[in-house]
Amino acid sequence: MPELTPFRRGIALFALALGGFGIGVTEFATMGLLPDIARELLPGFEQNPDAVIAQAGILISAYALGVVVGAPVFAVLAARMSQTKLAFWLLGIFIVASAASALMPDFGTTAVMRFIAALPHGAYFGVASLLAARIMGPGKQGQGVALALSGLTIANIFGVPLATWLGQASGWRYAYILVAAIFFVTFLLVFFFVPRYPGNPERSAMKELIAFKNPRLWIMVAVGAIGFGGFFAVYSYIAEVTTRETGLGPGIVPWVLATLGVGMTLGNLIGGWAADRNLTRTMFVGFGSFIASLVFYSLIASNPVGLFIAVFFLGLTSSSLLPAIQSRLVRIADEAALLGAAINHAAFNVGNSLGAWLGGMVIAGGLGYLAPGWVGVVLAVLGMALTALGVSVERRDKRHSLDTTGLRTIPAAERAEVGA
Repeated sequence: MPELTPFRRGIALFALALGGFGIGVTEFATMGLLPDIARELLPGFEQNPDAVIAQAGILISAYALGVVVGAPVFAVLAARMSQTKLAFWLLGIFIVASAASALMPDFGTTAVMRFIAALPHGAYFGVASLLAARIMGPGKQGQGVALALSGLTIANIFGVPLATWLGQASGWRYAYILVAAIFFVTFLLVFFFVPRYPGNPERSAMKELIAFKNPRLWIMVAVGAIGFGGFFAVYSYIAEVTTRETGLGPGIVPWVLATLGVGMTLGNLIGGWAADRNLTRTMFVGFGSFIASLVFYSLIASNPVGLFIAVFFLGLTSSSLLPAIQSRLVRIADEAALLGAAINHAAFNVGNSLGAWLGGMVIAGGLGYLAPGWVGVVLAVLGMALTALGVSVERRDKRHSLDTTGLRTIPAAERAEVGA
């Protein structure tokens, strides 16, 4: 494989991040467009808008289910495939399903398209992380993972507000057309600039599935689903905290979310840098900081200035964990690296559902809209405890190295060739 020029390396990394940007837009913009979709596709909106909008929430659930189903399935079935070729196929599905979401005539078929559009979600982030790690090279793989994930965090600053505005101004279908266009541009950039890394003919679906026998893999999946569920317990109700607890107008909500997105983007990059230096320490420091930010949010977010400060640090500390969790799963999965990277995003979507559900329970119990912050504290503490359990199990397992830095992202069959 010839050495990449700085220009080609930069465009290749940008392309992989742009795909994550498109995923962030298609996943989160739907939440802001639910009233518009419900008004057009479901009956009874004028009589009972709250109930109809709640029914339209099936679109969000369909997407989350698609992520959970698609991540391990694609990772297992594509075991032998070139990572670059897999990225082509996943982006092709994104393009078709996003465009189809804009064209469906009724709610049922739209929900099906949202499910299909979600299937490549976890696998794309998995393969993009591995490709970015290989492009960055030894000693910088954590930063490569962070760059691949950066598109998702940046989408919360620019992409989601833009798609929401476009959908509200011109019709929700145009938002999905915008998403399809983003994925099309990503496809072209990946095609022309990302190196064609070969596949591994020695891999098979059965060899990938063997990774599930490793208890440390399941512990780290639980870390993502439970520990990061603390973030979603808060994120799901930030709009209500802004308007009902803090007393700010609805027009301030996008600014609060953008502040969160800025914090997430910075935290993701810092987390990638730190993961390259000491993966285990990054996770413990990250969880400790995340727990502190959740406590701060719960105590101070009722104040307008405090809200903006709290959500910034909430985004900063939570997203610093993303590259570390992803990197550790890849390391544990070893030869089944794609499976480890992909299943991480299935775990995050389980955490999304878990955090939102538990947060909703304490609100329904009359504890107020800041109460989910304390739910987040409990979930984050459990995530930190699970991290400690995983490290303890690893240290007792003499079959694995205790080195806490770096990733093995190149299959064994290729390591001799590239000197990895």
